[in-house]
Amino acid sequence: MYSTGNEPESAYPLFAKGARFLADGHPHQAVMFLSRAKLLEPEKASIREALGRALFMAGRMAGARREFTKAVQIAPADDYAHFALGLACERTGQRTRAIAHLKLANVMRPGIQHYEQALERLAG
Repeated sequence: MYSTGNEPESAYPLFAKGARFLADGHPHQAVMFLSRAKLLEPEKASIREALGRALFMAGRMAGARREFTKAVQIAPADDYAHFALGLACERTGQRTRAIAHLKLANVMRPGIQHYEQALERLAG
């Protein structure tokens, strides 16, 4: 069956395409697809986290912080989301908040070297 272009968009193909662009080091393209996926599935933590990563890599720190904040609200036990939120908070001048999220990430998943290094750098 051929696509007529009138079928409704689905979040998963958009997410997958965005994730591929992200993995290939093309954050701006990833943002386009992941933003569309977010519109379709706004409460999906994996989409918010990937979009946050893409925005972070694209240098759009305030947007990254917003997406990681939402990912943490949706999935509070996600250690990586706390770690990423900590980094985004650091980059946007929210040092105290950054340290809090980095501490959480380290407690949730002890022994992760880049989590520990980020916390040491900030809390030093």
